[in-house]
Amino acid sequence: MIEATSSGAILFRDTRGRREYLLLKSRTGDWEFPKGGVEGKEELQQTAIREIAEEAGIEDIRLIDGFREDYDYIFEANGNTIHKTVHLFIAKSFEASAELSTEHRDLQWRDYEQAVNTITQDGPRDILKEAHEFLDNGGLDG
Repeated sequence: MIEATSSGAILFRDTRGRREYLLLKSRTGDWEFPKGGVEGKEELQQTAIREIAEEAGIEDIRLIDGFREDYDYIFEANGNTIHKTVHLFIAKSFEASAELSTEHRDLQWRDYEQAVNTITQDGPRDILKEAHEFLDNGGLDG
């Protein structure tokens, strides 16, 4: 089995006092957060920042201190079994819009309830719930 590591972020923006989360629709139809493989000697946070820029065209962000959650899954690719661990941070976007990259089929900003109901995998959905609670409980003050 091949081990793989990805890093990304639950990206949010404030729109008229309402928090919205960015979701990207993968080629396979899953709704997920910006994430991707760690390159070279990158730190996990550096990967998350790079992936947000590459997949959503957003560079004016701030990672929120004190939050990192992981999930993992196994999939088949090119005849190999791959065990992927994904590390998710929380990031605030200071840009109002995002740009769809060639890696995804769609993107949407969703409020919390919509986002929870849109995400297709349990791992990211559970982490969104934790991130939302973290932010509600003063996580932005860190």
